[in-house]
Amino acid sequence: MIGAFVFLYGLVVGSFLNVCIHRLPRHESVVKPRSRCPQCSQPIAAYDNIPLVSYLLLRGRCRHCQARISPLYFFVELATGLLALFLYSVFGLTGSFAKAATLGAALLVLTVTDWRERLLPDRVTFPGMALGLVFSQIIPVEDGMGLFLTRLFGLDAIPVRLDSLFDSLLGALLGAGLLYLLGEAYFRLRGREGMGFGDVKMMAMVGFFLGPKLALLTIFLGATTGSVLGLLFIAASGKSSAYELPFGSFLGVAAMVAAVWGRTILQWYLGYFG
Repeated sequence: MIGAFVFLYGLVVGSFLNVCIHRLPRHESVVKPRSRCPQCSQPIAAYDNIPLVSYLLLRGRCRHCQARISPLYFFVELATGLLALFLYSVFGLTGSFAKAATLGAALLVLTVTDWRERLLPDRVTFPGMALGLVFSQIIPVEDGMGLFLTRLFGLDAIPVRLDSLFDSLLGALLGAGLLYLLGEAYFRLRGREGMGFGDVKMMAMVGFFLGPKLALLTIFLGATTGSVLGLLFIAASGKSSAYELPFGSFLGVAAMVAAVWGRTILQWYLGYFG
């Protein structure tokens, strides 16, 4: 029963995320005016704005002008609902679930927006950074890097919250800093930008939530999958090697993988080479 409510809650959140995905690249308010048809600008009535159901009943068209509505709206709502349900199955109804679901919602907006617009809105990444820092004081990051550095400087006993704060700050610094350096190196070698500064800010947000180790894992997974899938897409579509891939989209998926399975992956890696 709780799972059903979590799924429904995810659908409602997904409906709001659709508003963010559509409006943020256009620098519009996500609060007002209320939802409207992208074609005829007619306000959408509440009974036509029920997640999933309304899209199916209206067969993906506006009630007023009969213009086709992108199926992306349907799939974003469905993906958010399924993601919430999956995270509930992993973490239960806990603070860790709230933290992962908040990160997942931000990543979903960034992933889809970067894929469509090649844009990672500051109105998502900056609040995301703040939320990641806040969550570090509620749900410990438990990366271990902060504790290692404090002991290195002779501080043997520090409060858990302070240790988590260090992990969060180190995650943001390392995640954003490494991506910035990689971008600079690519620019020096190739003479053109390989990624935008939005990717750097996105990794700062991820680092605040996950800490340095999982931030590094996110970059590794995102770069690996982005390279492989990107090359396959370029080869299949006949586009040139200069085609701009939405790296933020790959980072978004990789960050969610790291948030759920990151510690298991790291333990396997260290055990394999240990």
